[in-house]
Formats: sequence, structure tokens, C-alpha cells
Amino acid sequence: MDQYSMTFKALQAGLTVEGVTMYLFWLGIVGMGAGAIYLWMMQGALSATYRKVAIVAGIICGVACFHYYRMSGIYVEALAAAISLDADGNVVIGELAAFPTAYRYIDWLITVPLMVLEFPLLLNLGKRGAGLFWGLGLVSLFMLVFAWIAETSAVGSGQWWGFYLVSCFLWVVMVGILYGQVTRAAAHLPSEFLSTLNVMKLFIAVGWIIYPIGFLLALSDNESLREILYNIADVINKVGFGVACVIAAKTLSRYESEGKLSAK
Repeated sequence: MDQYSMTFKALQAGLTVEGVTMYLFWLGIVGMGAGAIYLWMMQGALSATYRKVAIVAGIICGVACFHYYRMSGIYVEALAAAISLDADGNVVIGELAAFPTAYRYIDWLITVPLMVLEFPLLLNLGKRGAGLFWGLGLVSLFMLVFAWIAETSAVGSGQWWGFYLVSCFLWVVMVGILYGQVTRAAAHLPSEFLSTLNVMKLFIAVGWIIYPIGFLLALSDNESLREILYNIADVINKVGFGVACVIAAKTLSRYESEGKLSAK
């Protein structure tokens, strides 16, 4: 069955949980793609010092756009294979044979460290920020590696719970770094910037809560519902976070042009 035929068959799912999941994968492609274009276009509004913030934010959305394209293809193929008609001609959706979980973690392994590294990029600490840079990057990377190990373990097993809890602990550590070390490093910067920085921290501290909650949905055997939560959260957290980064960078660029940025 070619891609067009699979898509046409998958559309028979309508507004079922599986059908909504499929539509949200497509929405993710458009949302991430549009976000990448917008963020890259915003480079011109930033000074040379902070232009890399918009570049990285655009890369995050661009990488996610590609992976959402691949994930949607996997999901559509699995959904098309699961659809059949009963004796009365009604659509019946069986169990989906595959979910794009591996692609999702590949995406997160690239995009999540880039997201948290936006903080040291904005603070522009140079060599003094090396510890913060590596700390946030490595904690976020290990958080995802442990989560992936848990994901591939038997659901509900000791290994599944153990690696899940370690991953959650590392997320708490990362939030602690943001509200501790990052807050102290930014204390000398303008209050207008600090308010946007707080929004960025909230994306990590609050917006990311959906991921450990979604992980636990594996216990209910409703993976499509989990994908719905992940798809919505991904678009909000990646595009919204990127916009907040650019707003913060614009504020610092303006203060820099006015000569109002004081060195720490």
C-alpha cells in the first residue's frame, strides 16, 4: 500500500483518539516548521551578541519539524494497518503495532539539551559560564538516557520504575540549577529581562511536567492518549520557549545598544 492509500485509510479513524493523535502529528509538523521560520527571521532584530539565541531556537523547532514528519509517517502506517470494517461496514480500530517512541527520544536527545543551553547563551558568561553550560547539558542528556532505558523496560517492572524515578530526579536537579545558579548569574541584569527569564524557567519547571505524567500513561495501555499529550506539549514547549528566548534576547540587545548592560 502506497503512502497516499495508507493516509486515505487512516483518515477513516475520524475523531477517535487515534484519529486525533494523527491530526496532532500533522499539526506538530506545521507548528514546528512555522516556529523555525519565525525564529530564524528574528535574527535581524537582535545584536550580534544574542543572534545565536534565535539561531539555536530555530534549530530546535527545525529538528522537531523533521522528526514530527517521520513520526507522523510511522503512526499513519500503523493506524492504517489497524483499521478494518465489521460486518455492518463500521470502522473498527485494532491495536496499533508500532508507535514512534524511538524517534521521539531521538528528537528529545537533540532538542532538550539545546533548549536548556539557551540560558547560558543569554547570560553571555563566556568562559565563566562553562560550568553552567556543561552542567545543564549533561544533566538534561542523562535525564533523557535514563528515561529511554525506562521506556524500553517492561512496564511496571522494578527497572521501569527505577530508571523513571532517576530521570525525574535529574529533572528536579536541572530545575534547581535554573532557579539557583542561573538566577544568581542573572541577578545584575535588567528587571525587564529577568521577568522573561522567569517565563523561560517556568517552561522547564511547569511545562515539562506533562512528560513524566505522560510516561505513566503506559500503565493504562493507552499510548495514543499519551501521544496526544506529548504532541500538544512539544509544540507549546518548543515554539513557546523559543519565542520567550527571542523576547529575552531582544531586551538584552536593546539594553546593549543603549550601553545599559553592566558587567557582573
